[in-house]
Amino acid sequence: KRHAHPTDETACEPTEIDYPGDHDDEEEDDKGGGERSPSAKRRTFEEEMEYLTKVSPTRYRVKKGFVPNMNVPAEVIVNDGLEKLLEDELKKASGDYSDGGKGGGGGCCGGGRGGGFIPALKQVSNVAALPGIVKVSLAMPDVHSGYGFCIGNVAAFDMDDPEAIISPGGVGFDINCGVRLLRTNLSEEDVGEDVRERLAQSLFDHIPVGVGTKGVIPVSQRDLDEVLHTGIDWALKQGYAWPEDKEHCEENGRMMTADPSKVSKRAKKRGLTQLGTLGAGNHYAEVQVVDEIYDEAAAKRMGIGRVGQVCVMIHSGSRGLGHQVATDALVIMERAMARDGISLNDRQLSCARINSREGQDYLAAMSCAANYAWANRSCMTYLARRAFARVFDRTPEDMDMHLVYDVCHNIAKVERHEVDGVVKTLLVHRKGATRAFPPHHPMIPVDYQFTGQPVLIGGTMGTCSYVLAGTMKETFGSTCHGAGRALSRNASRRRLNYEEVLEHLKERGISIRVASPKLVTEEAPDSYKDVMDVVDTCQEAGISRKVVKLRPIAVVKG
Repeated sequence: KRHAHPTDETACEPTEIDYPGDHDDEEEDDKGGGERSPSAKRRTFEEEMEYLTKVSPTRYRVKKGFVPNMNVPAEVIVNDGLEKLLEDELKKASGDYSDGGKGGGGGCCGGGRGGGFIPALKQVSNVAALPGIVKVSLAMPDVHSGYGFCIGNVAAFDMDDPEAIISPGGVGFDINCGVRLLRTNLSEEDVGEDVRERLAQSLFDHIPVGVGTKGVIPVSQRDLDEVLHTGIDWALKQGYAWPEDKEHCEENGRMMTADPSKVSKRAKKRGLTQLGTLGAGNHYAEVQVVDEIYDEAAAKRMGIGRVGQVCVMIHSGSRGLGHQVATDALVIMERAMARDGISLNDRQLSCARINSREGQDYLAAMSCAANYAWANRSCMTYLARRAFARVFDRTPEDMDMHLVYDVCHNIAKVERHEVDGVVKTLLVHRKGATRAFPPHHPMIPVDYQFTGQPVLIGGTMGTCSYVLAGTMKETFGSTCHGAGRALSRNASRRRLNYEEVLEHLKERGISIRVASPKLVTEEAPDSYKDVMDVVDTCQEAGISRKVVKLRPIAVVKG
């Protein structure tokens, strides 16, 4: 049976597997699912909880056997409040999944397509059953259910193991969805209510927003191939980026494993018109002010020196191109799994051996989408700098609009990590998780060698965001990426009123421009976990430390 999967805003094409709806920019939610089997033995919530052990104040271990065929344990980093959200999710779904006839008890979805919801604890454990995984399957404090891998999942696979896999579900549909932060020398006093409104409007006028929006950056087919191959280098060549921007991007804004010939014509068609666009969903451009400084030395190295300093945060990814790359790969990997005899707990974990043709082709195409995302955020930075210049009648250089850092949080990358005392070459999947390398790590800029890599944590619309610094403690150099959803998008639309959300933001002195007002309920603060809880948990667990807290004064969304 063939299933229709929408691949753009106007058309559907048949494919061979069910996928999430086509949101070019959103992180998936409500997507976990596999086939239910009414005849399978079901575990009670109490029986499920017997597999969980609290090993520290912020870490829970999920023992093997929680789902079938686990190669390593799973671990979740949460505090008591966030733990309750996970337990409530598990309680609602307990005993509602089959083990696909493999034995090992209930609680895991079967191998079929479509079907029921899988809670995040099950998803992080299903990842622990993938071939070639090393040490542990991890979930960060902002964990919630996603497509295949849960959001917040970190998993590393041994590149020297011929059985090890790469999975598009471990990267996400919005490849290299990420965040960048610009500083300025402006103060909150420079952005009074009238100026704030004009600034919000100027950003809205300059940066195209919304699902399917076309960009204002002219791109030919030849240009697009260069974007996919060189990432931020193309933006630098065209004058859309400053030379120092490149130094302050993860991977220097370019993955060298990119090969544009591995990106489909359909993906390229979708990317051709979307460069320099924000998109919709949880993506935004925000004007923020420094609300609190926790580490003055680290903040100073980032060019952030005082409370009230104005900054700009941009959150976006690879748009429709990245979504299509993921969709194409999942269809191809279905066939590769059948050929290679790869058996999974959840079909949404579709994968291929890393060193297979399919695995290498996806790695090359994913790298292209990552490069597209860095070029996309660079072009929006160019547009944001122009928007500020128009309002303040000053040059971006005069306003010191330098890039603090740019991080990605949906990616798979080859890295070297120590596993049980041995340094291994690993393919680290971070889905809804951010790299957080420590001081003196060779992969971070010279400017941050003594402070650790800046980690940018976007809050929810109208709430605070954070700049952290990396520490590299037992998580393959990873930490959280944001607040993490507490309500699904559908639940948010049912429970919240968009007019009340907009009025609440106005009462807090936040100027907002949004292309689709009715969609703001999906991104309202009540839809998410408390970002302060998430960040405090990361600091308590030692996986990153707080440097700066930012609060929004103007928000632009699709």
